[in-house]
Amino acid sequence: MADTVDLDQAEHEQISTSLEVEQLDTNLFRSKSLWLPFRARGVFGGQVISQAIVAATKCVKPEYELHSYFLLSASSAVPILYYVDRVREGRTYTTRSVRAVQNGRTVFLLICSFQIPEPWQPSHHWPMPNVPSPEDCKDEQDLLLAVARRPGLDEKVKETCLQLAEVRSPTVYTDRDVELGCQEREKSPVSVRRAAERIGAEGTPVFMYWMRPRDKVSYEAPFQKVSARSNLPVVANTLGLKRLTSGPDALAMLSSLDHSIFFYDRNFDCSDWILYVTVSPTAGSGRGVVMGRMYSRNGTLVAVTTQEGVVRADIRPPVEAKM
Repeated sequence: MADTVDLDQAEHEQISTSLEVEQLDTNLFRSKSLWLPFRARGVFGGQVISQAIVAATKCVKPEYELHSYFLLSASSAVPILYYVDRVREGRTYTTRSVRAVQNGRTVFLLICSFQIPEPWQPSHHWPMPNVPSPEDCKDEQDLLLAVARRPGLDEKVKETCLQLAEVRSPTVYTDRDVELGCQEREKSPVSVRRAAERIGAEGTPVFMYWMRPRDKVSYEAPFQKVSARSNLPVVANTLGLKRLTSGPDALAMLSSLDHSIFFYDRNFDCSDWILYVTVSPTAGSGRGVVMGRMYSRNGTLVAVTTQEGVVRADIRPPVEAKM
């Protein structure tokens, strides 16, 4: 029918566009696009990490691990400047640091170590979990839209589902709006499909999902090492914190503090499906840690990640006793 919309054919922004930076000087780069996620205080940290990686990679040949720190929220209305510092030139390892600056303030710091590959050295890695293939898994956006279609659903819950599914919010949602997808989808470059959720050997849940760029094209080396999406919801889910509720089990705040990525495969193709396995080993005092493993479709462990962030429940601190 002419009035139906195929959401799978909705326009999306390519990885190379969302991560591209403009070179202003030998060691100076500027963002071209910035994305402000739903209910976020600042631009998406994964995009800032990835643009900083691209800037650093343009100053040295790739194959590296990195560590990064979030300092301040960044606005999506003002370009970010990336200053690359050539910290160390070694025979096997080369170090670069990148400062992301906006409005005269440093909002992000990246330190990355580049290595000349040594494939003759011994190796090992944990095997990939047995999960359904991506073709047998449902897209995360489709799952959220299915929830939004439920009759009698609270309007706030429906609006949140549509926003998380990256559909622009009109003033009022109708069932026909949801069914036909009349809202304009945000430009999302990555498709995410839920693979499995299990209780690990330590007694905490393990969340696994497939991800792949929607445009299915080959990327140059700087774009292969893109940052994974935020994993802090894994901490919230492990703690049993929920959105759109109140009280001690309500999620009050999520904000990234630092993020580490260690790459161990230089030949993976990020245009194909990558399995991301995530678990939260610890959380407390308003903070939480997530550890992740990224596998290529053939079972190769591509990268290991860690992320720490602020994860707060809607609980007020106890009132100190008056002396």
